[in-house]
Amino acid sequence: MTTAFDPIKLGDAELKNRIAMAPMTRSRAYGPEQSPTPLMAEYYAQRAGAGLIITEGTQPSVIGQGYPATPGLHNRTQTAAWRQVTDTVHERGGVIFAQLMHTGRVAHPANYAEPLTPVAPSAVRAQGQVFTPGGLRDLVQPRELTPTEITRTIDDFAAAAHNAIEAGFDGVEIHGANGYLLQQFLSSNANARTDEWGGSAANRIRFTVEVTKAVTAAIGASRTGLRISPANPFNDIAEDDPATLYPLLVDALNPLGLAYLHVMETMAPELTHVLRSAWKGVFLLNPATPGSATGPGQLQLIEDGAADVLTFGSRFIANPDLPHRLATGAPLADTDMTKAYGGDAAGYTDYPAL
Repeated sequence: MTTAFDPIKLGDAELKNRIAMAPMTRSRAYGPEQSPTPLMAEYYAQRAGAGLIITEGTQPSVIGQGYPATPGLHNRTQTAAWRQVTDTVHERGGVIFAQLMHTGRVAHPANYAEPLTPVAPSAVRAQGQVFTPGGLRDLVQPRELTPTEITRTIDDFAAAAHNAIEAGFDGVEIHGANGYLLQQFLSSNANARTDEWGGSAANRIRFTVEVTKAVTAAIGASRTGLRISPANPFNDIAEDDPATLYPLLVDALNPLGLAYLHVMETMAPELTHVLRSAWKGVFLLNPATPGSATGPGQLQLIEDGAADVLTFGSRFIANPDLPHRLATGAPLADTDMTKAYGGDAAGYTDYPAL
């Protein structure tokens, strides 16, 4: 019987267990040009006992940034600074992928270092607010991407993936979930286009497919993963046809031979089984646990074959040695979410291991 503590091959990487650290924004990229710091390197290295670490969302371009102090992978300074993270994680026996996240319309001009307006598939403003250096601000109406800009954005993802490998990452995860740019193209409320990038489900998956193809061409399919969250309403997303849309997307991606598909389960858990059956590669699952964080009770999902790898989010913040605690039945510490975003070592690297 396969358990969460058995190794697994994921693309080119060998994972020592099937417990992965999910990507989590922490907003502590205080280095030059929003680059990683030694404190970030310590944070990730503390969690190198995970079979796989997926970093916080990392913007592939200036316009892709959504929140204060999130790191980038689009210039030489950032790429060089990430090396301290990957080297330290590797020294401790870890495997680490960079998550590439373009937030699209979930952004604010106050978070850019230069005067810019957020971009999206269509000029449709999302309801909600976003953190800025001046506090919470209402989201603004984005500017619709032109076809030429769409192509350029796809190229940005490929270039950032190339930078990730240069920085020493074992691979990248493309963020197609949580209401950010890729899911905005997938959705039926953020995407009101009438060209080849919008309208039918086949057109709405095109951007995600083309970004994934471009990244695999840049660094290889075996070093590329994709995260999705079917029917997730986060960041004012509405998907009228997830039962049609996501199987269509999986069918389009299967021939690429990606390292993995990562499903964040939210509003459509019944669709998870459909996608698990359809996907031909390694299947990562961040299971829905309404009212609580993913914990020991979900380890059974590996034994049941519902997933190949389980991803844990906030549990990894307060429990840097989470796989060891899960394996031994040790108590789990609680996360202080008031210190989750921004700040210093408090609530970041000061959670003790057993």
